[in-house]
Amino acid sequence: MALAPAFDDSIAVPTHVAIIMDGNGRWARARGLPRIAGHRQGAEAVRSTVRACSDLGISYLTIYAFSSENWKRPASEVDDLMGLLRLYIRRELVDLGREGVRIRFIGDRSRLDTDINRLISESEQSTMNNKGLIFTVALNYGGRQEILEAARVFAQNVRDGKHEAGDMDEQLFESYLQSKDMPDPDLLIRTSGEQRLSNFLLWQSAYTEFLFTATLWPDFTREHLEQAVHEYQRRERRYGGSGD
Repeated sequence: MALAPAFDDSIAVPTHVAIIMDGNGRWARARGLPRIAGHRQGAEAVRSTVRACSDLGISYLTIYAFSSENWKRPASEVDDLMGLLRLYIRRELVDLGREGVRIRFIGDRSRLDTDINRLISESEQSTMNNKGLIFTVALNYGGRQEILEAARVFAQNVRDGKHEAGDMDEQLFESYLQSKDMPDPDLLIRTSGEQRLSNFLLWQSAYTEFLFTATLWPDFTREHLEQAVHEYQRRERRYGGSGD
């Protein structure tokens, strides 16, 4: 992402920003450090990004913290990530909650350890009445899995007589998604130079603006976020309609 002027505060900022945080491992490898060092530095970037979103007037931030495919990584790395997650929830999310941020999680919790599920539930419950930024962490999340689960639940409801099959439309289907209480992302940022969705918010990103940057996630700063918002402000969102 080339350097750009700071965002224009006279133009609307995106309501919902989603981020695929990529490059922690490469950041660590370039410095001769273990991968967990990159993940730790990446957690620092999350903290600064949450606060920057709040300052810029962004209402929703969703990050891809751990995908349903990430279990394929070496067991030692997964264990390190889960340990870092425990620490992050206990320290960072508690602090963010005190600052008025509302914490939410999406994803399949069934594979997570009991103590992690307890920490997740506590952070959601303790911040549910906060009025600031809604910060959603996608943990053990996969977009295809979310869509399949929504279809399964709807099919079961049809069998139970709660719906007719013909009732299904976009609005009803979205009510079965884990993201049902938040708007679709306006802007999706992926760091590290990769240019794919990697099974993240597949339904929700139908009309999302994408921005790909070569910056590795641990190096992502408030200035990078402002540049991304500025680029978003320059684009014309047509939603399938024609331009001038």
